[in-house]
Amino acid sequence: MTTVSELRRPPFDPEIAAALTEHASDVVVGVPQDGIASLHDRHVEPDLGPLEARYRIEERTVPAPRPGGSDVPVLVLRPHGATAPTPVIVHLHGGGLVTGSVRDNVADACELADEVGATVVSVDYRLAPAHPYPAALEDAYAALVWVVAQAAELGVDPDRVLLGGISAGGGLAAAVVLAARERGGPALAGQLLVCPMLDDRDGDGSPAQMRGHGSWDADVNREAWRAYLGDAQGGDDVPATAAPARATDLSCLPPTFVDVGSAETFRDECVAYAARIWAAGGDAELHVWPGGCHAFDVFVPGAALSQASRAARRAWVRRLLGPRAPEGHAPPAAFPAL
Repeated sequence: MTTVSELRRPPFDPEIAAALTEHASDVVVGVPQDGIASLHDRHVEPDLGPLEARYRIEERTVPAPRPGGSDVPVLVLRPHGATAPTPVIVHLHGGGLVTGSVRDNVADACELADEVGATVVSVDYRLAPAHPYPAALEDAYAALVWVVAQAAELGVDPDRVLLGGISAGGGLAAAVVLAARERGGPALAGQLLVCPMLDDRDGDGSPAQMRGHGSWDADVNREAWRAYLGDAQGGDDVPATAAPARATDLSCLPPTFVDVGSAETFRDECVAYAARIWAAGGDAELHVWPGGCHAFDVFVPGAALSQASRAARRAWVRRLLGPRAPEGHAPPAAFPAL
């Protein structure tokens, strides 16, 4: 029997609903019985071998962001045959800030890079709970600064740097952009936020609506945030560079792409983030994909909805990082003092 609350829950796209049923064991809903740390056991390291035909893949190391700290591993994937400086996508993987690796979602980043002949730099930021906030933020920011500082040696264009990520990586990308604004740079051509994890607070809208359904519901999301923020999670003292939805000012940000499913925990916080960028006079493109669960295009890449979402991202990247006009091109403006 269907309850009233179920009638009020947005439906899943039929292809995605079928996959959620067929692959229920692969979906994270609720806190795992063995705790949030057990998500590490689910992780499968992606094989980047198929990318070697298109990219030269190199392991590099970014100097530690703090004296006495740990260096930050990165993967640099430069297109074969590139001669002139390329655009660059600095990529942050998903995993709820508690799992994942430098190889995760790299194939998706390369799909975007293929549109404009870009280099991809994927960042192996530290994970909670072993490394709580601000470890991931400082690692990702250090990698961004390094890419710009080493642009000539890497063969990339420092005026065409896109910072992006999916899920936790999308939220971390938004946090790094806010940190860059606070610290006076580096300037960015844009930020690409795919179903980003932005808000540590357990809201009454889509988090409550989708609890126990789809993928990555409010319960597991809360525990992931707690692993990252400790007892501060949900309180009054969480900074915007930890949870970007906490920002009181979203002005002076680079062009932003946000997408999210209509049937997922992060829907409302993503819509609100884009709306607040517009309200602050900024440039944001927002897509809410009807019937999409969290990270649906990774979970069901062959679905028509997934293909449409990927096409929208590729089109935005082409507009943002495509070939410069012969005259009149201006590099991204430096962040103004606030």
